Amino acid sequence: MPENKTNKLVGLNYTTPDLIAKVTGKAKYAEDFRVEGMLFAKLLLSPMPHARVVRIDTRAALTMPGVKAILTVDDLPAVVEGANLGEGIIASTLSERGLTNEPLYVGEPVLAVAAVDEATATEAIEKIQIEYEPLPFAVDPIESLRPGSPNARTQGNVWVRPAPAPASPGAAATAPPGPKVQELKWTEADFAAARDGQLPLGKHTDEWLVGDLEAGFKEADLVLDETFVGNNTSHQPLETRTAMAYWQNGKLYMHCSTQSTMRTVGAVARWVGIDPANVVIISEYTGGGFGSKGSSSVFTAVAALLSKKANAPVMMRITRDDEHHIGRARPAMHSRVKVGFRKDGRITALDGFIVVDNGPYDVVSDSRSAGDHISLCYQPIAMRWRSLTVLTNTPPRGAQRAPGGMQGNALMAPILAKAARKLGIDEVAIHRINAPEGKAKFGALNARGSQNYATSAFLKEALDKGADLFKWQERKARSGQRTGSKVRGVGVAVSAYSAGSMGFDGLLVIKPDGRLMIQSGIGNLGTESVFDVHRVAAELLGIPWERCDVTWGNTSKNVPNTCGQGGSQTTHAMTRAAHAAATDAKKKLQEIAARTLGGSADSYQVANERVSAGGGSLTFAQAAQKAIELGGTYDGHELPADINNFTKRSATALAGQGLMGVARDTYGRDGTSKSYVAGFAEVEVDVETGAYTVLDFVAVADCGTVIHPRSLGGQILGGIMLGFGHAHGQHWVYDQQYGVQLAKRFYNSKPPTILDAPATMQWAALDLPDPETPVGARGVGEAPVGAGFGAVVNAISAAVGDEVFRRAPVTLDKILMALEAGRPMHEALTANV
Repeated sequence: MPENKTNKLVGLNYTTPDLIAKVTGKAKYAEDFRVEGMLFAKLLLSPMPHARVVRIDTRAALTMPGVKAILTVDDLPAVVEGANLGEGIIASTLSERGLTNEPLYVGEPVLAVAAVDEATATEAIEKIQIEYEPLPFAVDPIESLRPGSPNARTQGNVWVRPAPAPASPGAAATAPPGPKVQELKWTEADFAAARDGQLPLGKHTDEWLVGDLEAGFKEADLVLDETFVGNNTSHQPLETRTAMAYWQNGKLYMHCSTQSTMRTVGAVARWVGIDPANVVIISEYTGGGFGSKGSSSVFTAVAALLSKKANAPVMMRITRDDEHHIGRARPAMHSRVKVGFRKDGRITALDGFIVVDNGPYDVVSDSRSAGDHISLCYQPIAMRWRSLTVLTNTPPRGAQRAPGGMQGNALMAPILAKAARKLGIDEVAIHRINAPEGKAKFGALNARGSQNYATSAFLKEALDKGADLFKWQERKARSGQRTGSKVRGVGVAVSAYSAGSMGFDGLLVIKPDGRLMIQSGIGNLGTESVFDVHRVAAELLGIPWERCDVTWGNTSKNVPNTCGQGGSQTTHAMTRAAHAAATDAKKKLQEIAARTLGGSADSYQVANERVSAGGGSLTFAQAAQKAIELGGTYDGHELPADINNFTKRSATALAGQGLMGVARDTYGRDGTSKSYVAGFAEVEVDVETGAYTVLDFVAVADCGTVIHPRSLGGQILGGIMLGFGHAHGQHWVYDQQYGVQLAKRFYNSKPPTILDAPATMQWAALDLPDPETPVGARGVGEAPVGAGFGAVVNAISAAVGDEVFRRAPVTLDKILMALEAGRPMHEALTANV
C-alpha cells in the first residue's frame, strides 16, 4: 500500500469498536436475544416443487400443550395489486409474501407454528395435515422454453416488460408498466438450428444495440461463437436469517439479521402492514449476507405477526436446511456470445444472448447488469445484448455479490483467453487494449440517446501493477509445461461493478465534554463500513478517533437516512454524507468562534479539537456549550429543509445536546461510480485425476481513495474467494423428474473453505482518488468477484486447453473426462447437474 503521509485517520489501519466483542463472543446476533415469555417458531415447508394447498387441518396441533399460535398466508396483510407501498415499491400478487397456499418450490414455507420451545413446535408441525394438489413444474429454464413444456407458474414461464403506452399529443410520457408473467416457447426449428451444444437463439424479451454490429464483424480478423452455462449458487451466510420480534405500545421491535439497519425499517413495515414510524430494528451484528439480506428478509414478517397473534415475543431461528431453501441464490445464466476481434485483440463487435434462471418470484436484473458490465469492462466498438428471464420452480433468486456483473465477467473471461491464444498475443495485452479508461461509456443508450459513462477508470494501470506484482512474464514462460502428471497454467481476468450512490444524510454531535458522537444507520455485516466511513468526519474536524463514539445497530437510537448496504454503495455514499455533516459542524464551529472571540468566521482554523485564529481559540467542549446556549441551527433545534424526514426525527430527538452537524450530501457527480479489479492466478492441474490447486493469486483494485487498508484487503480477497468458489465447486444439483434439490448441505454444494484458498494471496490498490466525490473513495465489495472466477478458469485453460469446459463450476470430473475424450463431455445445456 502507498504510505499515507498527510491524513491522521483516513487511509490508516485501526481497531474497530466492535472487534473485541466479536473475538470474545460478547457480540449478540439476532438469535442470542432472550426475553421473558418468549415463544419459538418453526416453519412448515412444502415437499412439492409446485402445488396448491387444498386443505389444512391444524386441530391436532392446536390441542397440544405449549402450542400458542399457528400462522398461515390468510394472516398476512392483503395485497392490493398496483398499490404504491413507498420507496418505489409497487404491490404485486405475484411477489413473495413469506407464507403461501401455492408453493412454487420445494422448501417454500406454507405455515408457521409458535410454541413454548422448538421441540414442541416441531412436533406440532408433524401433526398438521395438509392436502396438496400437484401442479406442473419446471426446474430447467431451457426445458421450460421447449414447445409444450410445463410452466413454472400458472400465468406463464417468462417475465416480460410491456412497452409503454404512446403518450397523447402534448401530454407527459407515462411511466412504463411493470413486468408481467407470460408464456413464451421456442420452436423445434430453434432447437434444431443449435448444434454441438450451442444455446438456441429463439425469441427473447429484452434487447439493446449500440454501434454497427454488422460492420464490426466485417472488420474482425477472428470471430468466436461460444456457449457457456453458469451455475446457480446459494448465498449461504454463516448466520441464517433468524428473527426475534415483540410488540410494545403499538410498536414492533425486530431483532433480525440484516445488511442495512436503517433501510430495513421500511421493508419490515411493508411486509407486516404497519407504519414505518412503528418499527424499531435492532441489529448490531450480522453474520454475512452477500446481498441476500439487503433489507433483512420477507420472513421477518412471520415472526412479527406470530408475536402479535400469540401476544408474546417470538424467536424464529432458521435452520441451515431452511436457509438453503429460503436464503436466496445467484441466478445461473445460459449464454451464447459471438465476439469479433482485430489482430491486435481489440473487440470490434459483441453479440450476446442470455437466458436467466430467475426462480419463481420477482424478476431479477442480472441480465441487464451483465450486459452493462461486459460493455464497461471490454469496451466493444459495437454491441447487441438480448435476453429473456425464465421462471423455474427453484428457490427464489436475489442479488448476490456483483449480481449480473460476476456472470458477465465469467462468461467473457474464457473467450478473451481463447482469443489471445488464437491471435498469438499476450493475455494481459488483450485485456489492456479493451480496458476502459477515463469517463468510459457503457451499456444501452439512455433516454437522451447516449450511453452512460463512468466517473473514472484506471483499469489499465491496475493490469500493469498486477502483472508486475505477479511476475506475469516470468510465470507465463512456464505456463502449460508438464512435470510428471502436473501442469501449471496462469490466467488473468478483469471485473467491475457499481461502486456508489449519493444523496444521503450525515448526523453528528460535538458534546459539551468535547467528544464527537456519530450516528450510524449502516448495518454491521462484516465490511466495517459502519465505522470506516465516519473517520472522514473525525479527520475533517481534527479530532482523535479515541474521542469519537459511534452509535449503531438500533434505529431507536436516532440514526440518519442511510443508503442500503448493497451494490457496493456504502463507502462512496456515506463518506460523502459524513463529509457533508462534518463540513456543517466545521462551519458552525467557525461561526461560534467568530461570534465569541470576534473576527470573521473564515479566518478560524479547525484542528486538534480546537477552533482558533490569531491568539484566540475555543476548545470543542467550549464551542459545544456555546452551541447549546445559542440554540437554533447550532444545537439542532432548527434543521436543514433538504434532509430526509427520518433524519429530521432523529436530529430533533438529539437537539440541545451539543453542537450538531447535520447535512444531506448535495455534492455533484458527473458519471456513474464504478470500481475495477484485475486478477492474476496460477494453478496446478493433475492431468491423471483432474484435480487442481490454485497456487497463487494477485488482485489489484481501482477503487479510489483507500479509507481503511486492512478492511479493503479483506473485501478484495473475500470477493476473489467467492469468485473462485463459483469456478471451483459451488453449485446446485436437481432431480429433473421430481423437482427436488439433491445438493443441500455445505459438503455437497461446495462453497470454498480456508483449505481451498491459495497458499499465497496478495492484494494492492492504486489509491487514485475518484474525481467526482469529495473524499475520492468508491466501494469495492463486489468488483473483485468476476476477476476471481475469470483468472482461475483462464489459468486452467492455459494448463489443459480451451476445449475442456463450457460450464461452471469446473470440477475435476469435467477436466478428466474432457482430457480423455478430447472434448467437453458434460451435459451441454441441462441446468443444475
